[in-house]
Parts: sequence; structure tokens; C-alpha cells
Amino acid sequence: MYVTQFLKYLELEKRYSPNTVSSYSVDLNQFQDYLKLTYDADVISVNYQMIRSWVLQLTDSIQSKSVNRKITSLKSFYKYLFLMGKIKSNPALKLSYSKVAKKIPSFIIEDQINSLLDNFTFENNYDGFLDRLIIDLFYSTGIRRSELINIKLFDVDLSANRLKVLGKRNKERFVPLNKELKKSMESYLEQRNDISNVIDKSFFLVTKKGKKLYPSLVYRRVRKYLLMTSSNKINPHVLRHTFATHMLNNGADLNAIKEMLGHANLAATQIYTHNSIKELKSVYNNAHPRA
Repeated sequence: MYVTQFLKYLELEKRYSPNTVSSYSVDLNQFQDYLKLTYDADVISVNYQMIRSWVLQLTDSIQSKSVNRKITSLKSFYKYLFLMGKIKSNPALKLSYSKVAKKIPSFIIEDQINSLLDNFTFENNYDGFLDRLIIDLFYSTGIRRSELINIKLFDVDLSANRLKVLGKRNKERFVPLNKELKKSMESYLEQRNDISNVIDKSFFLVTKKGKKLYPSLVYRRVRKYLLMTSSNKINPHVLRHTFATHMLNNGADLNAIKEMLGHANLAATQIYTHNSIKELKSVYNNAHPRA
């Protein structure tokens, strides 16, 4: 009951994305199952030691990043219960996060992605135009997969060369459209207009049957083409990393990249500076007389 109420609160009041709410649901239901099996207890009657024992068990089986996500779920849940007066003290207050080694984001080098978009011949049919646009949108705007899937027709403003994106927590942002991407969109729209019965009419990207795209379809389409490059990085998010890295390497301001990616704070964007420093070292070593 309390978990269900909390999830509704996240969805309706905090306006968290469906994916985030789903993640919280998985975490909290796993915790409930653990409490029942191990202590025959419910979420209201727990103490810090019970919560800590679950977290310690998790550290033996999953990565620190995943453990930290579950800790965040517990902290948010018990903070909510405390504020709502359901518990007298917060048993998750003293929980601490595991240290996570920072990974430098993987990306595709410029020659590879340019070769795919400029030299590869996509099929001359609806799927071919759609596939090229999906790749181009990811690389040219840095949007997330969920954001791409949910683009509406009225979000696309070709006359102003901009795209409205609905990001996490329903936060809107605008990203510019370059000439090549605009051309891809126009070509795709010509194909889309030939579909006799578009079912999900408000969505910009639809299948040839007129239905809204879904995550696994987008993943498969992107994977298919990225496997054609010499890269082993084959998921849609790599194109988001590639967008940010190439922008930074070519002199874009970090704050501007932050806004285009829809990051809440600069710290999330700064991880891309590691790749930029590699580029700067390469330039330095090639250009400085004493390098």
C-alpha cells in the first residue's frame, strides 16, 4: 500500500518519467520481498540494521552503481513516509553510498560516424529514411532514446531550425537543427505523408504501419548500423556520448552542451572533459616543438 502511494506521488506530483518510476517500483518491491523472507517484516516496521543488511547483500551480487540506485530509492521512500507522518524516524537516513569508479564515456570517432551518415547507402524506402533519421537525430542533437521516441509533430519547427525536447521530469528544452538533419527530417516527412493510415498521429517518428516507435525497435535499428562501423559501441546512448564529445572537442562551451543534453547540473556534463583532454594532448604532442 505505502509503496503504491509513493509511486503515485513520484508520477503525479514529482512528475518523474515512467522509466524512473518503474525503477523505483522494482527496487522497493525487491526490498519488500527481502523483508518478508528474512525478517517477516513490512516496510513500516524496519530499522536501520535491516536496511543495511539488504544493502550489504546487494554489494555481493550487483555493481556499485546499481546498489546506489537502490539506496536512492530507499532514501526517497523513507523520507516520503517520514514527511507524511507514517513513521516517527527515518531508518534510511544514515545509509551511505558506495564509491563508484568514474567511467569515461565511450564514443565513436568522427570519421566513423561521418562515413555512416555520408557514405553509407540506406534503403530507398520508408524504413531506410526512418533509420537514417534516427541515427542523425541521436548524433546531431544528443537526445535520449525516450526523448526521441516521444517527439511530437508540433515539436519540430523546421522554419526556425529547432526541436523541442521533453526531457526528464517533463523539463522542456530546445535544440538546434543543422542543415543535414533538417534535410533528413524533410525527406522522412515526405515518406511519412504517404502512409495511408497513421495510427499514432501526434508522434513525429512512427513505424511504416503508423505506430509510435518503441525502445527495443530503436535499439535494434541503431545496433544494426553501428555494427557496420569498426566500433564495438552499439547502443543508442553511445551516440549521445559521441555528440557531447565531438562538440567539446571542436570548441563548444561546456554550459551550452549541458543545456543541449538537458543535464540538471554541470557535474553531469564535465565527465566529457576527460575525452576532450585526450584530444588536447594529441594536438599538443603533434604541434608543440618540445612535445
